[in-house]
Amino acid sequence: MSDTITASISDKHKLLGLDHLRTLAITYVLLFHYQLFGHPEWVNKIGGFGWTGVDLFFVLSGFLIAGQLFNTIKKGKTINMREFFAKRFFRIIPPYLVVLLLYTAIPYLREREHMAPLWKYITFTLNFGLDLKTTGTFTHAWSLCVEEQFYLILPLTFWLLNHFKAGKTAVYILVGLFVAGFIIRYAGWHYFAAPHLAEDDFGAIWHRVIYYPTYNRLDGLLIGVSIAGAYTFYPHIKEIANRYNYLLMLLGPVILIAAYFVCSPGDSLISTVWGFPLVSLGYGLILAAIVCPSNFLYHRQSTITTHLATLSYSIYLSHKLVIHLTQNLLQKNGIDKNSNLMMLCCLLSTITFALILRYTIEKPSLKIRDKLLQRWKHSKNHVEVV
Repeated sequence: MSDTITASISDKHKLLGLDHLRTLAITYVLLFHYQLFGHPEWVNKIGGFGWTGVDLFFVLSGFLIAGQLFNTIKKGKTINMREFFAKRFFRIIPPYLVVLLLYTAIPYLREREHMAPLWKYITFTLNFGLDLKTTGTFTHAWSLCVEEQFYLILPLTFWLLNHFKAGKTAVYILVGLFVAGFIIRYAGWHYFAAPHLAEDDFGAIWHRVIYYPTYNRLDGLLIGVSIAGAYTFYPHIKEIANRYNYLLMLLGPVILIAAYFVCSPGDSLISTVWGFPLVSLGYGLILAAIVCPSNFLYHRQSTITTHLATLSYSIYLSHKLVIHLTQNLLQKNGIDKNSNLMMLCCLLSTITFALILRYTIEKPSLKIRDKLLQRWKHSKNHVEVV
């Protein structure tokens, strides 16, 4: 009984720390994307590096999802694929389809004129061949495509490794994938980006062949998976991290500062090869520290970060649509689109819409999920008893 209580408290504290990181990630993404609309000049100064908020989300996803799967394996249980995919489906798909429906059915809501073909959004393949010259609407769904592909491949990989008793071989696979990322990005730059350096639309080409494809953006997910694996199967590593967590908290931002300079300009060779792993490593070290019991954020709860973290998915899905609509409506009423007042109104409307999406779509979907899982569990127990 005491072990159960300790585990529950540990999970609660872990979530408290991760809420702060989710809030940081969604805030940074919002600032970055707000530059696409009318905005105060100061937004450019602090929002330029905001694209890395997506990488922080990748690190968090890798850590959380792999952590669940690692815990299942550690307990000697088999990964329940049906349950895993049901959880992901009801958590992700319903709000995503609602926002996609709004974009598709009401062109006025689109922040830019053109959408990609609908099938790319439905199949979560938008991030392959995404051309900013011809597609400007709902393009931020590219990162969701990366995560959905990750959710598909990771549990299947775990199942295969567990089935064939691969054990510590998984460590070599992680290292191999990480190293392969450097090679693939260098080859992508050399063969597909560099030949277009002198062209006016080089930035769009670089994004299409380097920035968006999943095989170039695995660093954050792999680092999250690595931290989860190390902390689950090698307790002494977590003990060391716990003892020196403040050093990790210091080293993480130092690496992020280095990454800032490496990624300036963002479409250079050095940025292509080294930028993503440096950013991911910086955020990974911060995450590794925050989930340690001796870290000051492990016990720290904030109402603001808790609520923003809860709304982060709905905010991410809808923020461009809401900002575009808010600026269009308020500008007609005399509010300067580049003013701080306009920005405040846009942020408030974004949070308001996220709340609506949360309580009308997300929460009902999660209730359906819980009922379905409970039914499966009851059915399984009934079969075992019989």
